[in-house]
Amino acid sequence: MASNKSNSSSWTPKQNKLFEKALAVYDKDTPDRWHNIARAVGGKSAEEVKRHYEILIEDLRHIESGNIPYPYYRSTGNSR
Repeated sequence: MASNKSNSSSWTPKQNKLFEKALAVYDKDTPDRWHNIARAVGGKSAEEVKRHYEILIEDLRHIESGNIPYPYYRSTGNSR
């Protein structure tokens, strides 16, 4: 995933979860979608949440096109 250079653009796990939930509530036809999502996330501007969404879509396209290889996990012998 693309890395953000400024500290204000870093996202906490909590903010990412709130972002995901807000995306489910405010679909593409919602007026002021990015402002609503920014308000739901807290501490982010509408521009920041829109850019975060664009990065997410870019990452998904790379994954779905096969440009990102599946990780190889070695078996530790401990099956659960």
